[in-house]
Amino acid sequence: MTFSDQDRPELQKIIEEVVDSGITGLTLRVHDERGEWVGSAGVRELGETAKPPADGHVRIGSNTKTFTATVVLRLVAEGVIKLDDPADDHLPGFGLDRRITVRMLLQHTSGVFNFTGEYYDDGTFAPGIPATTAGQEWVDGRFTTYLPEELVRLALSKPARFAPGTDWSYSNTNYVLLRLLIEKVTGRPVAEELRRLVLGPLGLSGTVAPTTQPEIPEPYAHAYYRYEEAGEQKIVDVTRQNPSWISSGGDMISTTQDLHTFISALLGGKLLPAPLLAEMCTPHPVAGYGLGVFVQEAGENGGTVITHNGGMAGHGALMYSTPDGRKTLTATLNYVDDATLSLAEAFQKATQRLVEEVFGGGQTAPTG
Repeated sequence: MTFSDQDRPELQKIIEEVVDSGITGLTLRVHDERGEWVGSAGVRELGETAKPPADGHVRIGSNTKTFTATVVLRLVAEGVIKLDDPADDHLPGFGLDRRITVRMLLQHTSGVFNFTGEYYDDGTFAPGIPATTAGQEWVDGRFTTYLPEELVRLALSKPARFAPGTDWSYSNTNYVLLRLLIEKVTGRPVAEELRRLVLGPLGLSGTVAPTTQPEIPEPYAHAYYRYEEAGEQKIVDVTRQNPSWISSGGDMISTTQDLHTFISALLGGKLLPAPLLAEMCTPHPVAGYGLGVFVQEAGENGGTVITHNGGMAGHGALMYSTPDGRKTLTATLNYVDDATLSLAEAFQKATQRLVEEVFGGGQTAPTG
């Protein structure tokens, strides 16, 4: 079902090209000065012909971080915590470096090891838990329950990447620590605080924060994972999985409609006081990361966009907006993931083209 009163062949063409690059299925929703457009391409299930559902549920991966950051900033607004509090004040018992602040966790400047594995500048990889980089080991263990504390303790048993506040490095551990911090200062589960502060006020009925539940609400497109077993390539449906292995680094489920409503409301000033929203959207110089969002340029003529994307074992989501929340691009993807993240380059190129089309009027030449 398309909610458009005008045809946008240029958008349909790009999403079909994305699918041709190896993605199984994609649904795109655009809100701009021309209204709302929804389109899809590819299939919801391998071997079938039906397209992905227009507002299907998807595991949104690291878009979860933007929701978590919003809850933390709401608690800052309520006076429950301060951005520059030492995280250790709220999470005693982990032996956190006293220099690590709440702000550093939000901005990935804590230096804490990433429990899903750490990629170093010299090309080496230090594994953490058996995440999706682990092939069959992840497949065999995908219904395992991990406690957030367990993930944090594993990360803290490894050397820090750098002294707190001296550099930037993306680490899922930061957001699991924030989950535990939310629960500690409120006395309530993070899913309950999400409902109280974000999902309830915005009426996000298609968004859930599971903890260990493997199910995903209907309708949905299927997620897949390719791995090698006894020298043979296998593809398995991983739509059902226990998301506790990623925890608040990426465990939430949502829809293109809810992601649009959320990012539009957030940047439109409906969730946070203006000074905190400004802090959220102030980028760190190394990677352009604010507090739970990336701040990027959308190519020539495109201006600034506020974004977070996420991939989660065969499911993915895109979330982009102008800084005022008035123009948004949200998308959900289903694909065949693997230990080498072989679709990453095609995914990035396609995403760039979509962003340039929507925010830059398509005037930017695609980069090689």
